Amino acid sequence: MTYFKPLVVAALVVGLAGCATDDPNKRAKTGAAIGAVLGAVAGNQVSGARGAPIVGAVVGAIAGGAVGNYMDKQHAQLQRDLAAEAARNELQITQLPGGALKIGIASDVSFDLDSAQLLPNALTTYAKIANVLKTYDKTVIHVVGHTDSSGSATHNQSLSERRASSVASYMVSQGVPAGRLREEGRGERELLVRTADGVKESRNRRVDIVIKPVVEGREQEAWTPPPYLGG
Repeated sequence: MTYFKPLVVAALVVGLAGCATDDPNKRAKTGAAIGAVLGAVAGNQVSGARGAPIVGAVVGAIAGGAVGNYMDKQHAQLQRDLAAEAARNELQITQLPGGALKIGIASDVSFDLDSAQLLPNALTTYAKIANVLKTYDKTVIHVVGHTDSSGSATHNQSLSERRASSVASYMVSQGVPAGRLREEGRGERELLVRTADGVKESRNRRVDIVIKPVVEGREQEAWTPPPYLGG
């Protein structure tokens, strides 16, 4: 399986975080900057030799003028198929700039506390998502894990990566080609709800599935990591 995992950029991350050593909210405030660093590094990973064969794994590409209609239809099917989960506030489907879709799924309905093993009740939801992704195959799927700010940053980063990996692996087991999936953990850097360090805010514990269209002539853009996904 060929998944995206962020390269180690410890020196840059430490440098950014160090600028706010005395600030009790330093983690939240440096989130966007660190996310931008990781995005830039990851963007370089999908160019050249590594990028070319991966792009070929996607079935075709969408003509620029047809992207909106293609993604709107996919959005509508996701809303229909996941209506029950949305009504229970287990997930939210939103549109991102550039035609991408984001499915934000609450971690507490997917995982036990501090666990990366998918709960049995969550498998049905992820199977529904996988079925839609198989139908709309001209997309790249980015699976991004997030945590709250409780616990150490190192532990949270590892947990977010392992949860993203669990979701991506399950998608593959449901028939989504591994070559279309990229997985990434962003730890506590992209909080939906801004909190001080050490706060257990359930809304910040989530997995985002970002679906990016492969646009004819701009295929490589689908492989670049999603933008900052915090609040």
